[in-house]
Amino acid sequence: MAKGYFGRRKNVWTVAKNAVEKGLLYAYRDRKAKKRDFRSLWIQRINAGAREHGLSYSSLMGGLKKANIDLNRKVLADLAMNHPEAFKAIVDKVK
Repeated sequence: MAKGYFGRRKNVWTVAKNAVEKGLLYAYRDRKAKKRDFRSLWIQRINAGAREHGLSYSSLMGGLKKANIDLNRKVLADLAMNHPEAFKAIVDKVK
């Protein structure tokens, strides 16, 4: 599992074992952190798109809930970034 490591990390048994174990711990931890990072990114993109139309993120999300529009943050962020006209239509329904 230490294939591709540099220096003693690839061929000295104890150093390689420690490096592999640490790498596996980082991999496990960061699979969880990646989900948090993406949610944070989506929220930032939705907030930027909402502010272009005079709303805050929280008022947009509250309005979506009241209007029974069930779109997750991933889809809303994609619309805000790549399809601004569709995002504007959603914001107009919320207002």
